[in-house]
Amino acid sequence: MTMSEKPGVVVTGVSGRMGQMLVRELQKSDRLALVGAVERAGHDWVGRDLGTCMGGTEIGVTVTDDALEAFSKAQAVIDFTAPAATVAFAELAAQARAVHVIGTTGLDAEDLRKIHVAGRHAVIVRAGNMSLGVNLLTKVTRQVAAALDEDWDIEIVEAHHNQKVDAPSGTALMLGEAAAEGRGVALDAVSDRGRDGITGKRKRGDIGFHAIRGGDVVGEHEVIFA
Repeated sequence: MTMSEKPGVVVTGVSGRMGQMLVRELQKSDRLALVGAVERAGHDWVGRDLGTCMGGTEIGVTVTDDALEAFSKAQAVIDFTAPAATVAFAELAAQARAVHVIGTTGLDAEDLRKIHVAGRHAVIVRAGNMSLGVNLLTKVTRQVAAALDEDWDIEIVEAHHNQKVDAPSGTALMLGEAAAEGRGVALDAVSDRGRDGITGKRKRGDIGFHAIRGGDVVGEHEVIFA
C-alpha cells in the first residue's frame, strides 16, 4: 500500500499527552497516514512543523488552528481534547464528512446532544475508554448488575494521575452506565458522587462513585458489588 492509498487522519490537541501519543502511533502505522495536526488558536505550535515541535525532525505536517481546512483533507479525525472543543470539532468533522473518533471525557448531556446531532451527517465513534479489556469489563458489569437485585450495593472506584481534569473518569461513568442499564434505570437518577459530611445511610439502589487523583497513575478502575 502506498502513502497515497492510506486513509488520512488528523489529530486534534496534538501538544497534549494523548495527542502526542496518537501522533507517534500513526507514524508507526502501515495502514493510516497522518495528514493533519490541530491546536487551539494562539498556541505556540501553530504554524510550525509537528515533528520539530515534538523534539524531533521535520515530518512535513504543519500544526494549524484551522480545523475545518485540516478535516477536509482527511478521512478521519481522532479527538482526545476537552468537551467544548470536541463539540465544535464534531460539527466541523460533519461538514467535512470525516469520521470523528472521540475519546474526550467530561461531556455533559448537552454536549452529547450536540454530538448526536452532528452524527446525523457523518460517522462518529465515541467511547469513554478505547481499551478492549475495559469494554469487556463494561459488558460484564452490565450482566452482573442485571443478575443481582438492589440488595447488592454498587460502588465504582477509579484512580488517575494528578493532571486529569475531570472526575469521575469517562471510564468510571461508562461502567456506571452499564450497571444502570443492567438494572433498567437511568444513571442520573441513582448516581451518588463524592459523599462528604453527615450524609445519612446509603440509599438502596444507588451507584456510588469515588475518584482518587495522585502521582502518575495511568488509570485504575474497580467495580464493587457488595
